[in-house]
Parts: sequence; C-alpha cells; structure tokens
Amino acid sequence: MWQELKTCTLPALRLLLVMSVLTGVLYPLVVTGVARVAFPAQSEGSLVERDGRIVGSSLIGQPFSDTKYFWPRPSATAPMPNNAAASSGSNQGPLNPALADAVQARIAALKAAEPTPSGAIPVDLVTASASGLDPHISPAAAHWQVARVAHARGLDAGRVQQLVAAHTEGRQLGVLGEPRVNVLLLNLALDAVR
Repeated sequence: MWQELKTCTLPALRLLLVMSVLTGVLYPLVVTGVARVAFPAQSEGSLVERDGRIVGSSLIGQPFSDTKYFWPRPSATAPMPNNAAASSGSNQGPLNPALADAVQARIAALKAAEPTPSGAIPVDLVTASASGLDPHISPAAAHWQVARVAHARGLDAGRVQQLVAAHTEGRQLGVLGEPRVNVLLLNLALDAVR
C-alpha cells in the first residue's frame, strides 16, 4: 500500500505543486511584466487624465447627459449606466415590447434635445451595446449631434465638425471593425476649446 502511494500519489502531488507554481505564479508574472513593458498605458487600464486627475478610461463608456456634450450609446448595465462591475446587455430581443418602448423613449429624448434634428437617428444612439460599456459611437452618431453641441456651447458647427473628424478612429489594422469616435476623448477636447 505504502509503495503504491509512493509510486503514484507523491509524483502526482509534486507535479501539482510544480504546475501550480508555473501556471499560477510564474506565468502571470511574466505576462504582466511583458504587458507593462510593451503596452504600459493599456496594462494600467487605458486611464485618461486631465489636469493630473483621472477622469475615466478610454475603454469604458462614460455617462454624459448635458446637451453641451456628445452623448454615448445607451447602457443597459445595472444599477446605473456604464457600471463596469456589471457589464451586460439588456437581453431584449427585437420583438420584445420593452425594447421597442425603450428605443422610442430614446428617440423622443434625442429629438427633444436637438435644436434642428435632421435625418434619421443613427441606431447606435438608441440601442445599447452587448457589454453596456461601449466607449465609442459611430461617426454618423457624432455628426448627428453636432448641431446640439455647437448650439449649447455657442460654437460654430464647422469647428465642432472638425473636432469630430480629428477624433474619428479608423479601422484597426485598416480592416478590423468600423470607424468610431471615442466619446470621452471627444468631450474632453470640446472642454479644451476656448
């Protein structure tokens, strides 16, 4: 019995200990070290600072509701919008009456806030993303809001359009995803305009 324990169980326990140290300690330390050297900003959460103060992350949507700011996609996280601790979608399908009601309410709010609404409202302004944390909107969604933001800030609409164009990111590697605008970075740029 002792011999069987010695020949089977002890090597298994040694292997468990070695693999635990390798995969549970050494590997995470190496990956973290490489990430901090190769991607320092991203490994720290892509934090955005303004005047030495952290104001958000470029990877997580921020709630903006003032008319002088560009508004992000709606968020379905609970108990508050853009709750990074509760990333989730609404799980409401296209035939769900609750989704239709929410979209209609968002359309009404957007039209009420817009001084001169023009054209169809881009879909990403009335539907939440799957994570509920999307920090980007489409360029069309940004352009649709230009008149409201320019009016609220007393700026020329052309100047606001230039800011949108300057903050429009292209496809990753030229082929992945769609062009997008980071709402937090655009709004911070707006605050810097004098």
